[in-house]
Amino acid sequence: MASVSDDEIIKKRLLIDGDAGNDEKRLTNFLRMFIRWCNSDDSPEESHISVQRMLMTLAQSDHAIQKSAQVYKMNLLEQEKYSQLNQQIGKYSELNQQIGKYSELNQQIVNQIQEAEQKIIGSKKELLEAKQIRKNRQEYDTMAKDIQKHPDRLGTTKKLELVAEELSQLEETKKTMEQKLDMRRKQFHVLISAIHELQAMLEEEEGGMVQEGETAKPDEMDTT
Repeated sequence: MASVSDDEIIKKRLLIDGDAGNDEKRLTNFLRMFIRWCNSDDSPEESHISVQRMLMTLAQSDHAIQKSAQVYKMNLLEQEKYSQLNQQIGKYSELNQQIGKYSELNQQIVNQIQEAEQKIIGSKKELLEAKQIRKNRQEYDTMAKDIQKHPDRLGTTKKLELVAEELSQLEETKKTMEQKLDMRRKQFHVLISAIHELQAMLEEEEGGMVQEGETAKPDEMDTT
């Protein structure tokens, strides 16, 4: 025969005893009532009443045993649920730890994003400054090229002096030419006047010769 463990004995004892050992008292009373009923010479009516009492006691004991069994099952279910709950709590604890890790990782990502945004803002400022510097250099190069195209002040002053000298020489040349032209005009006027006088003299001489010829013709006619 297999040995019975202490746990099994305690479980059966609890099923039989029920709450505070009331079931054991009921069974003891039932045995006493049964022995008394077996040894009594009661009338059928009294015997029937005794049987009903014994049946009631058995029913109460059976009800108590079923109740204890249900309580035992409920305790087992609660124990199993508590075990599952502990496992879930353990999982939740691990999940909370993972959430904590994810929160730290999320915070690190947020910090990295903020640092990246700050770097982007700084890069934009540097880019704008570089564009402004490049624009200023281009303007400077353009101005330098324009300045190189134009002569410097000293060279311009020398050129102005040369131009002034040339203008002075041209003015003197102009005056000389005007004087010569005025002289030529005067000479031309004198020449024209002389030509007119000579022409007048020639006309006078021609007129005198014509008159002499006309006076000579009548004399010739008279001699004939």
